[in-house]
Parts: sequence; structure tokens; C-alpha cells
Amino acid sequence: MIQLKEGGAFIKNGAEILDDGQCAGLDSRQLRQNTIAYSILKSHNTAEDMQNLKLKFDAMASHDITYVGIIQTARASGLREFPLEYVLTNCHNSLCAVGGTINEDDHLFGLSAARKYGGIYVPAHQAVIHQYMREMEAGCGRMILGSDSHTRYGALGTMAIGEGGPELVKQLLGRTYDIALPQVVAVYLTGAPRPGVGPQDVALAIIGAVFKNGYVKNKVMEFIGDGIQNLGMEYRNGIDVMTTETTCLSSVWMTDERTREYLKEHGREEMYRPLSPNGIAYYDGLVTVDLSKVKPMIALPFHPSNTYTIEELCANLSDILHEVELTAKRQLGNPDLRFSLQDKIRGGRLVVDQGVIAGCAGGTFDNICCARDILRGHSIGSGEFSLSVYPSSQPTFLSLVENGAIAELMTSGATVRSAFCGPCFGAGDVPANGALSVRHSTRNFPNREGSKPGEGQISSVALMDARSIAATARSGGVLTAADTLDIDYQSPAYKFNGEVYKNRCYYGFGKARPEEELRFGPNITDWPHMPALTEHLLLKVASFITDPVTTTDELIPSGETSSYRSNPERLSEFALSRKDPAYVGEAKEVRAFERLREEGQDPFTSGLQGLLEEIKKLDSGVDSKEIGIGSLVYAVKPGDGSAREQAASCQKVLGGWANIAQEYATKRYRSNLINWGMLPLLLEGEPKFGRCDWIYIPNVRTAVEKRLETIEGYVLADGDAVPLKLSLGSLTDDERQIILDGCLINYYKNH
Repeated sequence: MIQLKEGGAFIKNGAEILDDGQCAGLDSRQLRQNTIAYSILKSHNTAEDMQNLKLKFDAMASHDITYVGIIQTARASGLREFPLEYVLTNCHNSLCAVGGTINEDDHLFGLSAARKYGGIYVPAHQAVIHQYMREMEAGCGRMILGSDSHTRYGALGTMAIGEGGPELVKQLLGRTYDIALPQVVAVYLTGAPRPGVGPQDVALAIIGAVFKNGYVKNKVMEFIGDGIQNLGMEYRNGIDVMTTETTCLSSVWMTDERTREYLKEHGREEMYRPLSPNGIAYYDGLVTVDLSKVKPMIALPFHPSNTYTIEELCANLSDILHEVELTAKRQLGNPDLRFSLQDKIRGGRLVVDQGVIAGCAGGTFDNICCARDILRGHSIGSGEFSLSVYPSSQPTFLSLVENGAIAELMTSGATVRSAFCGPCFGAGDVPANGALSVRHSTRNFPNREGSKPGEGQISSVALMDARSIAATARSGGVLTAADTLDIDYQSPAYKFNGEVYKNRCYYGFGKARPEEELRFGPNITDWPHMPALTEHLLLKVASFITDPVTTTDELIPSGETSSYRSNPERLSEFALSRKDPAYVGEAKEVRAFERLREEGQDPFTSGLQGLLEEIKKLDSGVDSKEIGIGSLVYAVKPGDGSAREQAASCQKVLGGWANIAQEYATKRYRSNLINWGMLPLLLEGEPKFGRCDWIYIPNVRTAVEKRLETIEGYVLADGDAVPLKLSLGSLTDDERQIILDGCLINYYKNH
């Protein structure tokens, strides 16, 4: 089904994989330039060479969790007008009752910002962010930057990257996205999917094969091969959006007449051009996918890479679910929390409580039509099981209404709702305590379904394709693979009606109105003062996480807490709240000492005298006024998942100066740390410290300025100073200066 090649691969015309004999004498360095990805990167690179890229994008997108902070940061740094198309969607915090008026207050801020600076504003319930960008912005050879991790439009020939908000701020201020030339891995598709196998099945199969071994981490996935011609555009989009869960940097596909027809249907045929590798291209890896062998898949809690075929799961229910329970209990870290999946086994079958088809991955026209075909003439039953369907945009919804799919789904017992990302991040269709939901959405991290383990609530999500969700709904909640049913899939044509957007969205690009006043709600506050990096640092380990991977959801929860995203201080109260509830209190205690220092007082007379004595044993001449005091988070591999910058900014607001890790799960999380003035430290070997230990890092500012490869630190414990060997990894000159200045906001003020 999925094969990974060790080492690189030479592929001719995106179709013929050359064997070792045919590769003799070929120059891999030169032939790297023949990939689609290289050509797109080259056309967007403003640097003099291609090894260290400085990219400018064609368009950007943000949703209502992120755009207020981005615009506030850019505004504080001198923003006058949006220099590129910037789309502000309102698909995350559309439940205005959560947090009082703050969600709609932010929406009004977004509309006023679009008017003032010349942006594009998509009101609530019109479209989820990525469906709008597919329909209205993606095009062959373009590059799009989004402040959401699932910014992926590769199937339309667009290289898209999801990053934290500060990277979008740089583009708004005319700066560049700086990155070393990424490696490119070929994803070679062959064959055709069997009936009942959908895009989520293919995506989960790929994720299961490449996530844990990091095969495509921070690389570009380039989809080639003769199998592409057997996939419709929505099918391709459904696979592509899930590439985020592999931890790749971006993705791009060969384009063809189906790509042209999709763009033509959306009134943008001029955005089409054929994309394919140029002759023989060299790839840094090769993932071969035989589409004909992919079976309906399921990703069990609590990660999209925890994959099985539904057939395998059903044949080994008790054993597999028992193992998932054990892993989940270790991950949740709460011995008092009862988490069980085996109690879902009834009569030898797995019975789930809820099905959801939603968002940029699940709510597409083709997926919902296939669900309709499966459920036609059947009932989901009147028991505990429920099914919700969220079309990904109003034009999609309208086309489904016109072809009768919505009526048939509603007749079967499904609830149909407007475009909303809530089921993907824990703000919609929250299951009951102990329930298991199957969802065609992007993620199934802990609490992504909206439960609150800290309050004794726990439910969970398994990811599946819309087809198998519909088959399960037809069985009243009994897990059923869609390929076990004989279905007449009708495949109706999609009719896009652009009048929906024309009549409701605001299009202001190129028409900035500087006289427009921004609309500020009471919960929209400015960022607090953030000091520059001091010469020395004294840091308390406020959280110590030993899980193999720590997600950004664990660092800052998704769901309704995101309603406070425009109030940095209030949002920071939720940092690590579901992973390490004591963290905020620990960090605040340390922050109080730093605030004394910033006010010109001596914090070492207020409870830290013993630590200063230990420091002076290392350097008797140290000036205590040059010792910044803060907190740090240790995690083995932090940052898997969301691009939300708040995973880093909340730590900074609470007085954080650094993370220490064995490695960082994604580039975007590491970039967020840097942009908020935090040191992304790497530790060699096992930690010689634990929670609440103090770490002293002398001459750290000088080390950053002089590009030192190794930074010496010391654990101050029991009268002894235990040496630590730390490093920062590769940093650009701008990134070093951002850290020195204390954050990106300070950097723009100073330069």
C-alpha cells in the first residue's frame, strides 16, 4: 500500500522511477532544480542564492483566532496598508455566546481592518478558511502563507505554508519569509481508489507511514505519478490538506485538465498552467502509494498517525483498543481520569456515539455527496448516535441544496449546519463524557473534541473518511467500512455560484481607507511590554514534560479558550492548563521577580538570595542587574500540530524566556518561539534537571550575538552547579536580532 525508499530517487517526467543503472552519472544537485517545488520557490525568492531563501508570497489568509493579534502587531510596527491580498475569515469563533460579545467584537475589528488597510473579509458561516482559499485564491505556481497549520493548496498547484502570526506580520511589513532551501520528497501515486475508499483513507495511510519516522519533516511533498489522473480535484484537496499531519513544510501536485476545469468552474481559468517536473528530477525521498490497495482507515485517539485499517481494527478490537487506552493514559497524565474504549465493544463490534463530517478536509462537495449516496433511503436511528454535516462553504452548501443532497441527508436523520471549523478544534459537537466520535476532520489530539479532563470530562475522536462515517451512521453507530457496502455513487457535477461571495464578502484589496477607524471591543488589548534579552538568564523550569511529543494543543488548548485570543494576559491563564495545571502559577511567581528587576528594584533581596550566592560562585564579578529572571518549559519534542502562535506567546506573556527540547516537532513552533523572543534551546543527552529546578545561563546575549554553537548552562541544585551543554541550532541574522530585541514587535520598533 505505502512504500518508503531509503535515500533519494531520480524520476523522469513525474512518471518513470529510474533504477540504479539508469542513475549512473546523474548529478543530484543539479537535478534537484527540476522539481515543481524548486521552480515555484525560485520564482518567489528575493535572495541572491537559492540555498537561503527569502520568500515573498502572493496572498495570505488568517481566521478569527489569529488575525486580531497579527494586525495589532503589524499596526504597532508601522503598518499603513496591506501590500498583498490578505483574506480574513471568520470560521473558528462563530459561537458568539462563548465569552460574551468578544467573538463578534473581533469580527467587527476584522471588518474595520479590511476597510482601513485594504483587505478581504469573509463573514462568519460563509466558508471555512481553506475552502475559501481553494475557491478564490489558489492558483498554479502561486505561494500562499496562512496563520493556520492546514494552509495547504498543493493540489491546485499552489505551495502553501502554515505559520504563526509573526511570519504574516513580516509579509505585511514588506519583509520576507526566510528559510533554508527545503528538501523535496516525491509522493508517487499509482492505480485508482476502490469504491468506498476516500481521500481521508489515503491521507491517513500516508500519515501512518511517515509521521513517526520523520520521513518528510520540514520537507516539501511533491505529488506525481499516473494515479493523479484517477482522482477528482476535491479528492486531491482532501488528501493534500492532511499533509500537515506528516509535519512536512508544504506540498504541491502535478496539474492537469481537471485542475483547469476546477479553476474554470470558479471563474479563474487564467490561474491555470500545467505543472510537472522538468525531465529527470532528483528527490530526497520517495513515498510510493498504490491507491488500489488502500483500504478504509481509522486513526484512533489521540493522533492522526495512530492508524489502522478498519478491517484490522475490527479483527483485533480488544487488543488494539487496550493498547490505545494504555498509551492514552500515559499521554493524559491523570491517574484519576477514567478513559475507556473497550466499553464500546458490544456483541464483538465497535459502537461509536457520534459522527461528524466537517471542515476543510471533510465538508467538501464530493464527500457529502458520497455520504448522501450511502444514506439514501436509510435512517441513522433514534438512539444515542448522531451525525452532523458541515458543508465547507456557502457555495458548496448551495450546490448540495440544489442537487437534493441536503434534503436526503436531513431525511436520514443527519443535522446539517453552516461552514464552521468548530468540530476540528473543540468548539462544536462536543460529545458526552466517555463518548467516542468518528470525524472526517483534520485532527484528533486530546481535547480537540472539546472535553475538559481537568474537570473530570474526557471524550475522544477517531478520524475516518466521510464514506465510512456514513456507512457507520447507516448501521446506527456500529463501525462499518464503506467498502463493505454495494453503493451506486452518482458523482453529480459541482456548480459554483460566486454570487454568494459577491453579495456578502468585502473586497478591499488595493482600496485602503486610512481614515477608517478600527473597531475595538473591550477584550482587545495591546501586547504587554517585553524586555530585551539580558546578558545572563536565571530560569526556573516551570513545566517538565517527558512525553515523546507535545502538541501545541497541550501548550495552549484549542476550543472555547481561543475566544480570549485578543487579550494576551487573559489567554495566558490557559497555558498548559490541560497538561500541567500548575504551570501558570509557577510562571507567574517567577515573573514577579523579573518585574521587580525591570522596575529598577533588586529581586535578589526578595527571596532569591541563595541563588545569587550560587551564581557568584561561578562568576564573582557578575552584575545582578544584568540577570534576567524568567521561566522555561522543558519538553522532549514540543510543537506538533497547530500554527497558533499563542502556544509560544502565552509563555512569553507569563515571563518565559526559553524552551529546552531534544528537538522541535515543527519549524513553525520553533519560529513562533523565536518571534516572541524566546530561546529555542536544544539539549544534548538526558536532562540533569527536573521541575522547579533553576538553570543559570551566563553570557547568553553574547553567545547569541557571536553565533556561538554551544551555550553553557548550569543547574543550580543543592549547592552544586551541574553543567549543561545547550545549543540554539541554525538562526538567520534577523532571527538572532529578534531574540536579542526581546520579540518581533521590539525588533520592528528598534529597526
